[in-house]
Amino acid sequence: MSLDTSARILVVDDDPGIREVLSDYLTQHGYDVATAASAAEMDRSLATALVDLIVLDLMMPGEDGLSVVRRLSRAGPPIVMLSAMGEDTDRIVGLELGADDYLAKPCNPRELLARVRAVLRRPREDTTVPADHALRFAGWTLDLMRRELTRPDGQVVGLSAGEFALLRTFAERPGRILTRDQLLEAARGSDADVFDRAMDVQISRLRKKLDDGSGLEMIQTLRGEGYRFDIKVERPAVIVGRRA
Repeated sequence: MSLDTSARILVVDDDPGIREVLSDYLTQHGYDVATAASAAEMDRSLATALVDLIVLDLMMPGEDGLSVVRRLSRAGPPIVMLSAMGEDTDRIVGLELGADDYLAKPCNPRELLARVRAVLRRPREDTTVPADHALRFAGWTLDLMRRELTRPDGQVVGLSAGEFALLRTFAERPGRILTRDQLLEAARGSDADVFDRAMDVQISRLRKKLDDGSGLEMIQTLRGEGYRFDIKVERPAVIVGRRA
């Protein structure tokens, strides 16, 4: 499927001018675009139709964008957040809460289009899915079809689209040292303009979610080299990596 075909995008912003500009531009590039002026309107739209991605303003009357990200990050569509403030702190907080990308306003519609394409690319699988659709490591299970991570105690851990893509990248390359550029290309799309700090935030969030109290550090930082998923990962009857 073409990146510019069929995907439905919901633009949520209280500024009607911005909604119109972004909606028109994304529509011109093949997307099915709906708009909402508030979180309440967004919820009504989500209740009536499936959405593949949300472009979300940070500062809105009523429920703000960070609150929306917090409650949608586990089970909602991927989110590209917009903010007129443009501060690193706001960007980092948005990413920590589960946003998949972040742009400062006013943003160039062409740059937003590139970010949207990169985020929508993440669910595309270019590796063979095992027969039972799962990767297993240290008692954890990563279900590749349901996009769910299950702890050894059976509790399901919520993952954003970016976290899932990053963890899958690690789990399919256990024992290998991966640079930031390799992780960005594999997990986020080669044309995504993501700062190093954003990758650090993603890694930090994953580490917290993979902490079951056992003290096992699955994601190692190798200074000056990158990161390594230092754990044995198993597929059905096939070991795809091992810990030294």
